[in-house]
Amino acid sequence: MKLVLASGNHGKLAEMREVLAGLDVQLVAQGELGVDDAEETGTTFVENALLKARHAARMTGLPALGDDSGICVDALDGAPGLYSARYAGRHGDSGANIAKLIEALRGVDEPQRTAHFHCTIALLRSADDPAPLIAEGRWYGRILDAPRGGNGFGYDPVFFDPVLGLGAAELDAQTKNRLSHRGQALAQLKSLLERLT
Repeated sequence: MKLVLASGNHGKLAEMREVLAGLDVQLVAQGELGVDDAEETGTTFVENALLKARHAARMTGLPALGDDSGICVDALDGAPGLYSARYAGRHGDSGANIAKLIEALRGVDEPQRTAHFHCTIALLRSADDPAPLIAEGRWYGRILDAPRGGNGFGYDPVFFDPVLGLGAAELDAQTKNRLSHRGQALAQLKSLLERLT
C-alpha cells in the first residue's frame, strides 16, 4: 500500500518509516508529490490531523496519513499545544520555539515544569473516507531549563523523561521511537493496519 504522509517534516517521515517497517506500506512525503501543506484551522489535534490527511488524499488520490502533534506545558495552561510548530511566529523554527518556551518558564521551579508531548495520527483510505483510523499517544515528562543532547528534532532538546533520567534528544532513535508520543500512536496505527492487510 502506498501512503502519503501529509507533512514535510523529515524527522517525522524517518520516525514513521522506521516504526512502520515490516508492513507492506510505502510511505511518501506529500512534498515529493508536489503537495503543499494544508491550512491547520482545527481547534484540536484530531481535527488538524484529519484536515492534513484529507488534503493530501484529495490532492494525490492516494490513502494519506495526517499527523498533528505538539507539546503541552502544564504551567502554561497547555501551551504551546496546537501552535507548537509556530510558537515563536515562524512555522518550524525549532531554535526560536525552544528559546521562547525556556523564557516563558523562567523562574518556574522544576517540579512545576511538567509537560507532555501529544500526537494524533489519522489515516484516510480516500479523501472522503467516513471512518478514518485514529491513533493517539502521549509522552509525559518535564521541560529542562536548557537544551541537552544532539538527537531528535523540535522540542526534543528541552524535554526530559524522568523515568529514563534522560532528555529526548539524548535518546537513540530506536528508544525514542518506542517510547515517544509518535511511537505510541504509530504502534496503535500499525496494529490497526495489520488487521486491514
